[in-house]
Amino acid sequence: MKASLEQIGEGDVKVESGFHSIYASKSESTRYNKLSASEQVMEAVKRLLEFFKGRGEEVSLTVTGHSLGGALALLNAYEAASSLPDLDHISVISFGAPRVGNIAFRDKMNEMGVKILRVVVKQDIVPKLPGIICNKILRQIHALTRRLKWVYRHVGSELKLDMSLSPYLKREFDLLGFHNLEIYLHLTDGYVGKRLKFRWNARRDLALVNKSSDMLIEELRIPECWYQVPNKGLVFNSHGRWVKPCRDQQDIPSPFGEAPKLDFTA
Repeated sequence: MKASLEQIGEGDVKVESGFHSIYASKSESTRYNKLSASEQVMEAVKRLLEFFKGRGEEVSLTVTGHSLGGALALLNAYEAASSLPDLDHISVISFGAPRVGNIAFRDKMNEMGVKILRVVVKQDIVPKLPGIICNKILRQIHALTRRLKWVYRHVGSELKLDMSLSPYLKREFDLLGFHNLEIYLHLTDGYVGKRLKFRWNARRDLALVNKSSDMLIEELRIPECWYQVPNKGLVFNSHGRWVKPCRDQQDIPSPFGEAPKLDFTA
């Protein structure tokens, strides 16, 4: 699969345009929050950094996310490392995150000292995207492939989990199930080491695996997709009627607009 890379910052650093648009877009026409995701999170980080540095403390930033959230976590870490030199440590822990940028993006993250742990499930296809699936082979011809706009590189260290090691999971093919966050947390909880058996005393509740999937073996007798919002989200108002509640202001999404070019060198 191919996607479009666009330049951010200086040099050859490029990231997937769709991820960058989600992170940096904002719309002046919206009735709600007119700030981009980048502006919102960086405002909070700067406020906390100023507060704790003012107390003479060492400040670290850890960003985490699953799937698209993992991609946005990388972009946030890149921006923070580029623009906030007072941060002592920056790290990212992602679950099932796709590739985000090119080789120059990976090299820049390493140069800035951002520590990244990518947790991936062997059977999950999302961490193999975007770009071509044979990216690992192309590392051998780095000088040629770095010029191709559809070549992506992962960043950081990888912790690979295998669904076949859990005795509680079905052996069925389920693309959505492979990518489910609860599967990631279940396998992480049972992980001991490479090629070692699933931890027998794992503590995470097994029922959570089937919260929004059907991945547990039938012998456990846990219903599939068991989680439901009480009363399907309706609330009983003062007039004796069941209605949909008003959303909190901060929970109302803003529409996408044109993604501004962020200055990561400021």
